[in-house]
Amino acid sequence: MIRGLKTNTAPSNRTLPLSKGLPVTAGMLLALAAMTGCTHPTVEVAPPLATPTAFSATGAAPTPDNWWAAFQDEQLDELIDQAMRENFSLRVAWDRLDQARALAAKSEAPLWPSLDGSGGASRTAVQSPMTRKPTTGLSLGLQAAYEVDLWGRVRSTHDADLLDIRASEDDIRAAAITLAAQVAQTWYALAEQRGQLTLLGQQLKTNQDYLEIITLKFRRGQVSATDVLQQRQLVETTRGGRALVESNIAVLKNLLAVLVGRPPESFSPAHLATLPEIPALPQTGIPAEWLRRRPDVRSAERRVQSADQRVAAAIADQFPRLGISLRAETSAEAVRNLFDNWLASIAANIAGPLIDGGRRRAEIERTKAVVSERINAYGQVVLASLAEVEDAIAQEARQGEYVKSLRLQLGLADQATKQTLDNYTKGTMDFTRYLTTLLAYQRLQRTHLGARRQLVQFRVDLYRSLAGGWTPPRPAPAAIETAPAAPTSAPAHDDSATTKPAQPAGDARQ
Repeated sequence: MIRGLKTNTAPSNRTLPLSKGLPVTAGMLLALAAMTGCTHPTVEVAPPLATPTAFSATGAAPTPDNWWAAFQDEQLDELIDQAMRENFSLRVAWDRLDQARALAAKSEAPLWPSLDGSGGASRTAVQSPMTRKPTTGLSLGLQAAYEVDLWGRVRSTHDADLLDIRASEDDIRAAAITLAAQVAQTWYALAEQRGQLTLLGQQLKTNQDYLEIITLKFRRGQVSATDVLQQRQLVETTRGGRALVESNIAVLKNLLAVLVGRPPESFSPAHLATLPEIPALPQTGIPAEWLRRRPDVRSAERRVQSADQRVAAAIADQFPRLGISLRAETSAEAVRNLFDNWLASIAANIAGPLIDGGRRRAEIERTKAVVSERINAYGQVVLASLAEVEDAIAQEARQGEYVKSLRLQLGLADQATKQTLDNYTKGTMDFTRYLTTLLAYQRLQRTHLGARRQLVQFRVDLYRSLAGGWTPPRPAPAAIETAPAAPTSAPAHDDSATTKPAQPAGDARQ
């Protein structure tokens, strides 16, 4: 463990770490040689900042890993399940995990002896004026090699790769949480836009009905042409708003198709989305326990531990390496005699750096800087995670109050609109007052619908920030598929081609 890395493991209970960077002396070499196979311990890393004892608010409802089930939306359940299996970005994360596992298996190989086999055959002919004598040579050999990991260099590198695997697993869980939240938010944004389209259709009909009333009053000479023109403009404005909403619906539908791994043109949800009622506030829990569940925080901690193991490997690289090799070989002129005579040898060698221009020392300093970088990144992840929870709690609480206020305003605006229309129809109020009241009411209807969708989004944000993560199903690895050959058509007959002289094969104009 490098200096400055805080842990909750008492120093007296740990093996002396190699990453202190002490100078190499003869006494140290003798002591370390006696500790054949020593390893650098992996310790739990404490967050580099103080965590609060509780969040600002909490509820009574539990927060399961599949938090979207709280909305009781079967179509949303199906979409998220499909996204977990088909989303290409999540598949990329799985492929990266496979790469990390392969690297760990590769770094483990030097912990075991290697065994190579060799074989050969030759035919030699010796010819002179008096004789011609061909000879045959056959040979077989085995060679085993092993590096004794005296200082834990190989083991530390392998442990670092194993920690990278665990970090990649947590990255997949974090990506799955984010993907589920994106699907839910897109699904309910689509529900809001479809609601806006329905609302604009109702408003368009209302405005057209009012246009007929105003047109009739104009024909009777009771209102001016300006009133009719302004009402027509309102009708066209509502039509234009519907066109924009239809565009938003198409974009959201395409985005949802991409999230679930489907081509946009062939994707169509089985049911139309509707905005749900907000479930009861979930339990936020104790921040210290919540941090240990959150996958992106665990991943950041694993990255710190992995970097610390690589510091130990870099320090161990300063010390001599002890290698043992064993070789056995045989040779003969015929196969039947091949196993009669054997030559076996065993050898040990030790090699260590004397002068390397400071390369190994520079690598130690680099890996220590990586540890410091990842500790700071770990702290930033913890800090951002705490802020996400508090932001979602505060935004949902204030948004809930805003939606209630809008609901009250809608009731008042509805009464004002009806009263204004009645007064205008009776001729006791001018058109401007009526139009202003109508526009405010219709705008308030659309604002209320958007505010309800925003409230759902804040709840999704809260679920996402509190979720502990789960492991989605592993999709099958992708394989290269040969693209079908493009259809070819016979070239049209060109009479001029028979009279045109052929160019030489090396002509640069070809």
